[in-house]
Amino acid sequence: MPHEFRVTRADMADGRELLYFDDDPAYVSGERTRDAVDSRELPQAHAECEIRRDPLTGEFNVYAAHRMNRTFMPPANENPLAPTRPGELPTEIPSDDYNVVVFENRFPSLSMRMEVPEDYAYQVEGQPLFERRPALARCEVVCFTPESNGSFRDLSEHRARTVVEAWAHRTRELSEIDGVKLVFPFENRGKEIGVTLQHPHGQIYSYPYLPTRAQSIRDNAAAYREKTGEDLFDAILAAERAGSRILEEGEYFTTFVPAAAKWPVEAMIMANRPAPDLADLSDEEKAELTSMYLRLLRATDRYFPGVERTPYISAWNQAPVGEDRQYGRLHLQLFSLMRSPDKMKYLAGSESGQSAWISDTTPEKIAERYREIWND
Repeated sequence: MPHEFRVTRADMADGRELLYFDDDPAYVSGERTRDAVDSRELPQAHAECEIRRDPLTGEFNVYAAHRMNRTFMPPANENPLAPTRPGELPTEIPSDDYNVVVFENRFPSLSMRMEVPEDYAYQVEGQPLFERRPALARCEVVCFTPESNGSFRDLSEHRARTVVEAWAHRTRELSEIDGVKLVFPFENRGKEIGVTLQHPHGQIYSYPYLPTRAQSIRDNAAAYREKTGEDLFDAILAAERAGSRILEEGEYFTTFVPAAAKWPVEAMIMANRPAPDLADLSDEEKAELTSMYLRLLRATDRYFPGVERTPYISAWNQAPVGEDRQYGRLHLQLFSLMRSPDKMKYLAGSESGQSAWISDTTPEKIAERYREIWND
């Protein structure tokens, strides 16, 4: 059954776009409407972002110097993701309440709000070896709830489904931006991860190139297809089902700890069919994914005894935009840097210097722990 919601677009004071995703029946029916105006006095949004290619590794790095002064852990009365309520400071969201909201990031890593001159220098200091180009794409913030306390795992299934619908909606539209190669919804949770705002929220990045992980997945999937004639993602699911790390099998998705999981806590939810991204999912698939994702988050918060909220990164891997879509499949990679209730895994010489990973546990032990607490 379709999930009913209404999308309302608005302009912020500096020209950025804001979208309300309302599942409240009064808004869905049109009985109530969103008409709040951003009353702040802000200069027009502008950013200067670029990407440069490292000739040694072939990887692209993004440079966005204006982010140096972005908001960092403001006091509760200055929370920019809260609704704007009477007698309080105006926020990024002019309404006094909301269901789910998406808006253009005020401090974006990549942006369409740049002026690219005709004589743009596509080489650093005129050196052909050092390729550079403007980071033309779009970064968005997704507010899961108007409440500043709590987390995604605390959402009702109905509201969580609205967030999934928002991710799908934005994936579809951001994929249509000329030059975008990948759309990546994600959430960082916990000060240990490095979040700068505690309000429950996530982000969506679109990239004008394939980042390292997406490029590696694309290359390995293509190589596997050429070598075997088979789909790499189907092969992974079949191999995992024959093993000991499956946490839950659904009609449309499977949750498991990958055989090569590298983080102290890690799990994956993968589409059972070749679904390239969230926008491609049916209503039935979105419903199952929402339920399964909530179960995984709630189990993750029970993983460590005495830890109420396990810090994590929730990364929604989607297929590349364009001709390489066949070499990607929608899957969530959820992982935590926490290795025990009072210790974090820090990336030291081997991991940071050579990307040579050394794990402090095994995927089988991670899966065993998840199964112990999955139905608690």
